[in-house]
Amino acid sequence: MEALAVRLSGVDPYVEGAIRVVAFYDTLMRRRVDLPALTRASAGLAECVAGVRLHGTGRVIRVGPDGGEASAPAAPASTSVPITLDEEEIGSVWLERPGPPSPLDAVLLDRLALAAAAVVERYGPATTTMADPALVELVISSDTDEAARARALRLLGFAADLPVRVLAVRSRLPLDRIGGLVCPGRLVKAAPLADVGVVLATAVDRDRIPAGVRAGIGAADSPDRSWREARTALRFTSAREPVVHHGDLGALALLAEVPHDVSRDNTDVAALARLADNPDDLETLDAYCATGSLRQAADLLHLHHSSVARRIDQIGRTLDIDLTTPSGLARAGLALVARRLLEDCSTTEEATRSSVSRSRARPSGSA
Repeated sequence: MEALAVRLSGVDPYVEGAIRVVAFYDTLMRRRVDLPALTRASAGLAECVAGVRLHGTGRVIRVGPDGGEASAPAAPASTSVPITLDEEEIGSVWLERPGPPSPLDAVLLDRLALAAAAVVERYGPATTTMADPALVELVISSDTDEAARARALRLLGFAADLPVRVLAVRSRLPLDRIGGLVCPGRLVKAAPLADVGVVLATAVDRDRIPAGVRAGIGAADSPDRSWREARTALRFTSAREPVVHHGDLGALALLAEVPHDVSRDNTDVAALARLADNPDDLETLDAYCATGSLRQAADLLHLHHSSVARRIDQIGRTLDIDLTTPSGLARAGLALVARRLLEDCSTTEEATRSSVSRSRARPSGSA
């Protein structure tokens, strides 16, 4: 590298400088320096304050050109570059140069960002949210022995003495964004698995799950049991209740164990098919079963309670269920839940078939 720099020095001084910067960081990485040493060396090379910030931990390192911690308030960054790892932005590096940027500042920061990502990955665990799906599957699989599960958790960065909460999610939002929101400032790992996204976290703030996300939350401390519970809870989600905690289901969770053929053949569930062509009727029945009150259902639907009463009367005749009695209301509510579980089962089976078809259609040797 030095010989190449000497040969090019007479051709283009900028190229010579850029090569020397690259060689400088190659040497640092061979010495396996940590983040403070990397930042200190960068500040000395740039002859101004250099900084590194990691989003996942909130850690910030600012070092002056003398090698000491920068004590003065942070000046606006003259140049800044994101740190990326596994295609995810995990932080940023910057220079606080008082005057205009140096011609080599961009090269220096590019190399600093690459080196910082390598240091984070080496001394990690890596602070990216997205994880290797194979490791995540080892954690949540009921077929994994405890030693292998513990090792997978350790590789993902989770401490052995802390419980791991599991979420099963469906959303168009990126999984890393969802993970960062539900457990801010703590370790979160996520990966797509078949038809659903998996989020592993040490704690879950369900109120921070963004709108438009369907999420089931497991209650058990064991990751494999928590995953099964999260998948079950996800099946109970709806537009009206997009987030369901398994612990809140109680006896309703038993409905998920009913064989699909048994549910389909049930008289009340089959009767709901007669409402399928009228989504307004299904929405009205759902609101009425959820509230148990004509007036509260009317508030949810933004209708007059007399209009809801007429609809409920007609729906009751169609289903042959007296919806004005507690037993009739309970029957309709259970039928709605059973129908929702059947629909979720159909969606899951279709997604699995599509995934298998794509896998078979993929050319041999493709990634």
